[in-house]
Amino acid sequence: MVALIVILFPPLLIAFLLVMERVEEPLRRPTSQREVEDFLGSATPGEVDTLARSGIRRAMSRWRARRRGRARSAPRPVLTERAHPVADDLDPVDED
Repeated sequence: MVALIVILFPPLLIAFLLVMERVEEPLRRPTSQREVEDFLGSATPGEVDTLARSGIRRAMSRWRARRRGRARSAPRPVLTERAHPVADDLDPVDED
C-alpha cells in the first residue's frame, strides 16, 4: 500500500499543479481598458455591487464567468420594454 502511494504521489501532484495553473491564469492576467469599458457597459446590478464591495478583480472575474456562460448558451433576448407599466402610462379612469 505504501509503495502504491509512493508511486502515485508524484504524478498526482504534477496533475494537480497543472490544473491549478489553469485556474490561476485568469487571476494573474491584468484587466485591459477595453474589458473595463465592456464591463461598465454591460454589468448587472449584482456585478456593480461586487465592484463596489470587493474591487475590480472580483467584479471582473464574475463578469467574465457570466460572459463565458453566455457564450456557451444561446444568446438571451434583451428586454427593451417595461414589464409593468408606470402609473402615468395607464388608461385614464372616467371621472364623471
